[in-house]
Amino acid sequence: MSILEKIPKEELKDILLREYRRRLLLYKMVDEKMQKKYNMSFEEFEKRRIVEEKGYSWEVESDAMEWEHAIEGIRYMQEKIEELKSE
Repeated sequence: MSILEKIPKEELKDILLREYRRRLLLYKMVDEKMQKKYNMSFEEFEKRRIVEEKGYSWEVESDAMEWEHAIEGIRYMQEKIEELKSE
């Protein structure tokens, strides 16, 4: 019998929910930091083509990648949390 078989299903769900919420918080913190830095939402950042506007600087491109990853992470974590809650 593996260790996972010994842990009750509800306990595993609780562990996953806590981890997903922790990750969601981290992603939201990145989103908030970038919104403050650029004084706009990610959607507006993309529409205005800020990376191009700033001459494709390493800092702005790096921020864009980090921000996009955070936005996708927020969406994914919210989806996973809802899946676990509905089980």
